[in-house]
Amino acid sequence: MAGLFSGSGFSGGLKISTLEFTQLKDIIYELSGIFLNSNRKYLVENRFSGRIKELNLKSFKEYIEYLKYDRNKEAELNKLADLITTNETSFFRDNPQLKVFTTETLRQMIDEKRKSGKLEIKIWSAGCSSGEEPYTLSIILHEMLKTELSKWRIQITANDISTDIIQKAKKGEYAKYALKTTPPLIAKKYFTESKPGVFQVNADVKKLVRFARINLNDRTELKKIPKSDIVFCRNVIIYFDKEMKKKVISAFYDNLIEGGHLYVGHSESLHTITNTFKAKHHEGAISYRKI
Repeated sequence: MAGLFSGSGFSGGLKISTLEFTQLKDIIYELSGIFLNSNRKYLVENRFSGRIKELNLKSFKEYIEYLKYDRNKEAELNKLADLITTNETSFFRDNPQLKVFTTETLRQMIDEKRKSGKLEIKIWSAGCSSGEEPYTLSIILHEMLKTELSKWRIQITANDISTDIIQKAKKGEYAKYALKTTPPLIAKKYFTESKPGVFQVNADVKKLVRFARINLNDRTELKKIPKSDIVFCRNVIIYFDKEMKKKVISAFYDNLIEGGHLYVGHSESLHTITNTFKAKHHEGAISYRKI
């Protein structure tokens, strides 16, 4: 999940009252843990008006009733996830952080695993959006392990709250824009231009990644994720309130093996959330390790 309410969206003209905004905000929080400040009222009007009209409803009041009581409410709650998140990302995004991950965390981990004889790496991409992050991690592992990869058991678990965006990620098809931060040689090696302007991730890259919908606000679902050596959750917790941040970071802590690593977005910090991770400062990046 790369951003919240960015872009102009649909300008439909429907207005939401303060009470309705509070009710919708509570539904969104219950669904996803995302906390909407009162200054998001206009953006909610902008983003939701088109969807309300698609459902042949006349107002936010009717939409809130629909979310609460309609027999199709579960499907609509999933649609709601698409409305409140903006999945703008790219391959090899935040290169300084990925460089630290590759040259320090991953290299050290691979050396330790080789020495122990346990050739297994499990990574969790929580809030994977349309798949650019987990596929990037898969490519990095291919580059690091090369011909040795077949000897390893690698699993990248990739989750997002939106079913539609998960389906898109599984397809592995991207516009050229998604490759804007990808080194040209990597793009040539791991992508095929299936049709003009559309690039398909190679099958070997896709094979390491397992996609599924998940709600980070559902502790029962989080407990089903396999124990991880590394968790990536970038540009997600910035949209949570403090209580939700603590809840999610605690779940990551429980999921990680002893000494496991956590990477959050470059604008995010665990400083006021928890002291159960040790921060390591690098040039242009911070990594966290479970203690």
